[in-house]
Amino acid sequence: MIRVSVFNAHPRVRIRKAPVARAVRRVLRGEGLTRATVNVVFIDRHHCRVINRRWLGHDTSTDVISFPLEPDRLEGEVYVNLDRAGRQAREYGVTRASEVARLVIHGTLHLAGYDDTTKHSALVMRRKEEEALGDLAGRG
Repeated sequence: MIRVSVFNAHPRVRIRKAPVARAVRRVLRGEGLTRATVNVVFIDRHHCRVINRRWLGHDTSTDVISFPLEPDRLEGEVYVNLDRAGRQAREYGVTRASEVARLVIHGTLHLAGYDDTTKHSALVMRRKEEEALGDLAGRG
């Protein structure tokens, strides 16, 4: 069973939980995973910077942070910075919902073992993101 919990921790913006949970499940099933526990937490830029500094040693805000919690099974958390998602949506000419979906997918792919530390791995991950976004758009 894939368990997904979604938390709106941003002080002003709220994201519908059901579509987020469906997106995470679809990505994981697409990777052949049938057992997982994932928490998706929507935060603001301040909290993102605090998390990034405390746990990763980076004194900046970013768009998404993923934390695998268990080494032997897929259990983790994805933190999405909704302030950054809004700015990126305007910059990329997409809706906020589309950018949030992309960030949720990106974070979920990290939990599934993908990384974007090299040019090649970033390209592979970007293709997976686009595939998942297309899948969501086609099936709702």
